[in-house]
Amino acid sequence: MMEEIIKRGKIIEKSIEELLPIKEPEGLYNAARHLIKAGGKRLRPIICLLSAEALGCDYRKILPAAIAIESIHNFTLIHDDIMDEDEMRRGVKTVHTLYGIPTAILAGDTLFAEAFKIISLCNVDEKNLIKASKKLAEVCIDICEGQFLDISFESRYRVEEHEYLEMIRKKTAVLIALSSSIPAILFGKEEEIVNALWDFGLNAGMGFQIHDDILDLIGKDKIGKDWGSDLIEGKMTLIVIKAMELGVELKSFRNRNAKVRDIEEDVKRLVESGAIQYAKRRAFEYIERAKKSLSILEDSYAKSLLTWLADYLISREY
Repeated sequence: MMEEIIKRGKIIEKSIEELLPIKEPEGLYNAARHLIKAGGKRLRPIICLLSAEALGCDYRKILPAAIAIESIHNFTLIHDDIMDEDEMRRGVKTVHTLYGIPTAILAGDTLFAEAFKIISLCNVDEKNLIKASKKLAEVCIDICEGQFLDISFESRYRVEEHEYLEMIRKKTAVLIALSSSIPAILFGKEEEIVNALWDFGLNAGMGFQIHDDILDLIGKDKIGKDWGSDLIEGKMTLIVIKAMELGVELKSFRNRNAKVRDIEEDVKRLVESGAIQYAKRRAFEYIERAKKSLSILEDSYAKSLLTWLADYLISREY
């Protein structure tokens, strides 16, 4: 299965080179392409291709939409790193660390604008393209709202689980939901199919983000970014919310002076308290919901790949 995912990843890489080239001024575009060149799993555009295949459609006609989604994703990463003051991403220095905050902001803005230019290149009916572009804009608004909620939680001492889930729905899950549903929009499929594929991506995205929060604590050197940064920055993850409910005290939480040893001790407490196991269980529940949404599609190899990929989202180690 992974070989098939890698094969589609290569298709995405080739399209990225064509649709997101380095142009003048090079300083701006080097910054905008920095994280893209660093790699990444390309999960969102791969899901987009697989969804088109599962619908029995020619993914080549909507390849620009997949690249537009990857462009938006990288825009969010650049701005997210600025706000969180993170120094590492995908095993390399973050954009603002290398190029400075002003250039990083412009690099992110450039990727955002390029996404809407690129999606217009899809070879589909114009009315469907308008619907897809509108949905892309709505998702971008949701992402900004989710990021704001995430930041606002950092100044609070109590956040409810339902608030956290709403935050990750907007900040992370909706873009994955768009990845899986935008082929159905672009190819003019029935609303029932569009909604089912949206639900697949949304629930898969919820599971993905919860697992990502877990990896921030137990992934250490494998994750390619600052280990334990969620604790130090005071992120109200599902794990921390559950730990607080259980009365677990964390030394490194909202402590910029925390040592590696403090983080290690806190992770041990989170494991022993059952908070991490609780998050794992919730992530699994979301992935199971995601897979059920695919029942609307006829059985196919692409559908089996989507099912496999959903499971991978919560079993990956980085």
